[in-house]
Amino acid sequence: MTHTGWSVFSFDGIGTTWEISTPEELPEGARAGLLGVVEDYDRSYSRFRDDSLLAALAREPGTVTLPAGANELEQLFTKLYRLSSGAMTPLIGGSLERLGYGADYALRPLGHPVPAPRWEDVLEWKGTAISASAPLVLDIGAAGKGQLVDLAAAVLRSEGITEFLVDASGDMLHSSAEPLRVGLEHPYDPAQAIGVVELHSAALCASAANRRAWGDGLHHVLDGATGRPVETVVATWTMAATAMEADALATALFMVDPKVLEGEFDFSWVKVYSDGHAAYSAGFEGTLFS
Repeated sequence: MTHTGWSVFSFDGIGTTWEISTPEELPEGARAGLLGVVEDYDRSYSRFRDDSLLAALAREPGTVTLPAGANELEQLFTKLYRLSSGAMTPLIGGSLERLGYGADYALRPLGHPVPAPRWEDVLEWKGTAISASAPLVLDIGAAGKGQLVDLAAAVLRSEGITEFLVDASGDMLHSSAEPLRVGLEHPYDPAQAIGVVELHSAALCASAANRRAWGDGLHHVLDGATGRPVETVVATWTMAATAMEADALATALFMVDPKVLEGEFDFSWVKVYSDGHAAYSAGFEGTLFS
């Protein structure tokens, strides 16, 4: 999904497909920069590769130094951990692995759900330094892909490219004088849309229980306090100035009342519940189909 006539540069990274759309074909330097920033991010934060920085903390307690953007992740996760009373947490990785969503993608539960450890008991995160007092499987995916979308956009801007669409399998950041109409995928039928939004120099991110689902009612959006998949919400969309915030808030909407989030963040949203009804913010710029 992009502006008519734009050039598209596609590649795979962090386990997903990327499409970078620009009015003109990207120069080789920009392509190399994009591939490099995605690989560097994966090597720092992935819980699916043994050589990442965070993977070291899954093997033994200790301290690792993360890239400069880690301070932004820390501040965002700290706030959402507080607002969700521990339901949204970067310590959810062990709970996901318990239900079968680990590095081997076995998708076979290893036992009953287990809550994530309490942040205040086992983790100290100050800026780029992150310390674990016990082996921990950290997962920053709730905001990480969005942050990487922002970093990809920064690569483009550093090359003097001001019009673009960065699309990481549905997590988007748009920059152009002309708005882009984007369909909102039906949570039960990917071939259908439940509505459309006008994306205009902003980020749009989504989270859906059907995107990574397996077994009997198992999916990747877990409540950290219980270790169980959230059952009351099936899909969310958020629009914000940055993809990192939009990405994190799309997950937070599964667990936190929108009014609570609106008290601390500037964003618009759509939320679809498991009983089929939808709610949306006063600032939502789009149309939901009946």
